[in-house]
Amino acid sequence: MSINIGIVGLPNVGKSTLFNALTKKSVPAENYPFCTIDPSVGIVPVPDERLTKLSEISKSKKTIPAVVEFVDIAGLVKGASEGAGLGNKFLSHIREVDAILEVVRIFEDKTMIHVHDQIDPLFDIEVINFELEQAGIKKPTLYVLNTSEAVDNIKKDFIAKLPGPYIEVDPIFGTGLNNLIKASYDLLNLITFFTTGEDESRAWTIRRDSTAPMAGRAIHNDFKDKFIRAEVISCEKLLEAGSYVKAREKGWVRTEGKEYIVKDGDVIEFLI
Repeated sequence: MSINIGIVGLPNVGKSTLFNALTKKSVPAENYPFCTIDPSVGIVPVPDERLTKLSEISKSKKTIPAVVEFVDIAGLVKGASEGAGLGNKFLSHIREVDAILEVVRIFEDKTMIHVHDQIDPLFDIEVINFELEQAGIKKPTLYVLNTSEAVDNIKKDFIAKLPGPYIEVDPIFGTGLNNLIKASYDLLNLITFFTTGEDESRAWTIRRDSTAPMAGRAIHNDFKDKFIRAEVISCEKLLEAGSYVKAREKGWVRTEGKEYIVKDGDVIEFLI
């Protein structure tokens, strides 16, 4: 399934810098408001050591990770819902994503302007959230606290007052990026299952609590209607066994029917 997550926030809080760090894709990140007008899109693999290990034991020719699509959306300002700062255009981009990463700058740096001329994370969040509410936008939100190892960060006593889950990153030094990708993936209540063999090992994205036929749809729509049964083993058990042959000898590969709820890390072979 395709997952789109929008990176939003005030101008110059580090949105495009974060996007660049995540995607290694060059988009403008100069130090002035509204540098980014059209959203840039980057496809980012979900880090997962389990997939790499599965590919190794299967001697797969290809390894295909699960991915998240990040959309870098230009900065919002107070009054955006009424059209300020090209707000209507930017808000329309936000409506198209599945979830929001709201970047909040928490470091002091006099060489970098701030649209409000002061670092006040809770006020920044209040401005952005008000504009989103006014525009009728309610998707899941993860607050990304943009820290810096190079300059001073403000006291973190505001964290207890954040209106939702958060994660700290330093886009410049790359600190916390893998955790951010995983947290973004978790934000939408998603899990990963795997298929593995000589041709390829692949991670698939599905909603938590999906049945086996629904999970099969991630591979092909026909898998849901034509589903007969699935052979399932946890990734950990397959890696412990070292191969499907040894796992079968140990009785660790089991047959599941249409009512089976797929668990994160399941390795599945669908029979249709």
